[in-house]
Amino acid sequence: MKKTILFIALIFTLSATNAVAQKIGYLDSQALLLQLPEIEAANSELETYQKQLLSKGEGMVKTFEANYQKYVADVNAGTLSKVQMQTREAELGKEQQAIQAYELDVQQKLGVKREALYSPILDRVKEIVDQVGKDNGFYMILDSSTGVLLHANESEDVMGLVKAKLGI
Repeated sequence: MKKTILFIALIFTLSATNAVAQKIGYLDSQALLLQLPEIEAANSELETYQKQLLSKGEGMVKTFEANYQKYVADVNAGTLSKVQMQTREAELGKEQQAIQAYELDVQQKLGVKREALYSPILDRVKEIVDQVGKDNGFYMILDSSTGVLLHANESEDVMGLVKAKLGI
């Protein structure tokens, strides 16, 4: 009985020692990114680009509103025939579609620009986090702001074991 208790105590001690040896770290990536001068510069550049794109869209909207007001005034004055009204309504519809298409285009252009500006910065941060993890023996580094795993010890990848259990 004493041998069993000693054996169990020895296993617990070894397990606890092994668990303690695996260092797990964390960082708040959002706070880190806010402190990077590159992020400030990227934010500023993206904001400037967005203002340029939006100013063109605002011009399109002002032109549409002016054309619509003129159309309403002409209809109220009774100076348009039914054919002229239909033609002007079709023109206004095309202007509206152009505005909507431009809004989508702006969203896409902003997404592309955002990706181009932030990807190199995020890639650099990822490389540094991986290097810090390897250099300092961290088993894992977690992002405390999102709960995402930022770094994992590659020697503990269980993909092969899981694939074998799944039969693939």
